[in-house]
Amino acid sequence: MTELMLVRHGESVGNIAASAAERGRQEVIDLDTRDADTPLSVLGAEQATALGTWLEGASRTSGPDVVWVSPYVRAVQTATIALEAAGLSLPVHQDERLRDRELGILDLLTTTGVDERLPAEAARRRHLGKFYYRPPGGESWADLTLRVRSFLTDLDGWEADRRVLVVAHDAVLMTVRYICERLTETEVLELGRRSPVRNAAVTRLVRRPSEQAGPPRWELTVFNDDAHLDRQGTPATVHPGDADAHPH
Repeated sequence: MTELMLVRHGESVGNIAASAAERGRQEVIDLDTRDADTPLSVLGAEQATALGTWLEGASRTSGPDVVWVSPYVRAVQTATIALEAAGLSLPVHQDERLRDRELGILDLLTTTGVDERLPAEAARRRHLGKFYYRPPGGESWADLTLRVRSFLTDLDGWEADRRVLVVAHDAVLMTVRYICERLTETEVLELGRRSPVRNAAVTRLVRRPSEQAGPPRWELTVFNDDAHLDRQGTPATVHPGDADAHPH
């Protein structure tokens, strides 16, 4: 049996800035760091610590054997803090294919900012749809799917029959579900609108040996579980990290 434990990073400084800018209908997100270097907020670090309490409990019976993480600072911090809090020493591997979706010329622009500064791009996005729209210099969700699918193919060879903790970003984790559960464009985007991935929440996918002809299928067993935050008295947060996935 192979199991994927998917975790979105804790709340980041960028999450706070983006949410504030969207609420205030500002055009630009006030953030000095590049996306890859944006760290956790104070609350995000607390969420990562609470995640560690879940890992500590899970490690006795159903915890991960190995960790794969996005190289972005907020994801690496989440994994590092959680493992330290759990008292676990596990192999941790970074893979750039787990990085967040690249937004190109839309980077640091809010929904209002795109409408005001790049109206032609806003119109093109509406016409093509959120899954296939590629901002200049950035990626569509279809582009993201290609690199995530490549990662999962390699992971099959590297970590077969193991429990794998993946710490990454909301769009990446929803793309894993899209691939593993064979969702459609409509299904994955509707899922993102209805149930955005919460910071430091856990999603689990299990693939058991098939008793029938054909390849084994992935089964979703847990989605967006953040009960560990509640047990530690740590506030949960829902910051839409990808405006294309979670329109206002």
